[in-house]
Amino acid sequence: MSEKTSKKPNFLKSVASEMRKVSWPKKPQLIRYTMVVIVTVVFMAIYFGVVDFGIGQLIDWYMKL
Repeated sequence: MSEKTSKKPNFLKSVASEMRKVSWPKKPQLIRYTMVVIVTVVFMAIYFGVVDFGIGQLIDWYMKL
């Protein structure tokens, strides 16, 4: 158990060291990326909603035959 306890501080130091090396996006870049994600999610939600509605209509039409 003491071996695991001694590895935790080394692991956390390594994580902190690596996080300092990360190239974080600037605010305008972050806003642009966020907008791309939001627009993509909205587009996909609308697309799948329309496809779901269409499939539902096809199934309803088929069941009435």
